[in-house]
Amino acid sequence: MTNVKYHRVVLKLSGEALAGETGFGIHPPVIKEIAAQIKQVHDLGVQIGVVVGGGNIWRGETGAELGMDRAQADSMGMLATIMNGLALQDGLEHLGVEVRVQTSIDMRQVAEPYIRRRAIHHMEKGRVVIFAGGTGNPYFSTDSAAALRAAEIDADVILMAKNNVDGVYNADPNKDPNAKKFDELTQLDILNKGLKVMDSTASSLSMDNDIPFVVFNMAENGNIKRVVEGEKIGTTISGGKE
Repeated sequence: MTNVKYHRVVLKLSGEALAGETGFGIHPPVIKEIAAQIKQVHDLGVQIGVVVGGGNIWRGETGAELGMDRAQADSMGMLATIMNGLALQDGLEHLGVEVRVQTSIDMRQVAEPYIRRRAIHHMEKGRVVIFAGGTGNPYFSTDSAAALRAAEIDADVILMAKNNVDGVYNADPNKDPNAKKFDELTQLDILNKGLKVMDSTASSLSMDNDIPFVVFNMAENGNIKRVVEGEKIGTTISGGKE
């Protein structure tokens, strides 16, 4: 393996990232760009798991705010993540990358069921594994799914790819020109400062299992590879309690 900082990673992608400028649905050119960035990392010999959100198609929390039953709305959101996972699989396979989609909701005609040992086996064989369907339970975000899967497969880091935001700030940098960017934080800093990086369940889970996060801008081509190689970009959030 090429000299890299992280050898097994979970890449967390927002569903909105797949929509491009349209803001809704799946935009094939964007899928192609993201797949190319993932392939750059795969070519280094890094083992990769991917968790993708579903907000470009459906967001359960929004449905609940509109009067839907929350569990029902979240189930729809989990199905949206599976659609995104299949689209990303197609993009990667067009580049010659071997991929498996594993779902927390059983649908064997289109994907494998999530089985921890099988996922690890696939990654050890050089396959990218896309973890779709969130945790399989309502009331849990795909941030929580990323933290859970990272703990289960013993990942070195969670790479939290953001759209046009190059790290964690103390205020919205798009609205406040004086917003300060943090280069390094701890999970306790995230909780104590009320920084909106991930939901509190994901933050607590990653802290309890000592899993670091790196928050970075994926809109700049090659950034995923730069993070994996140890370049100091974005914000690194240490996983431990210290």
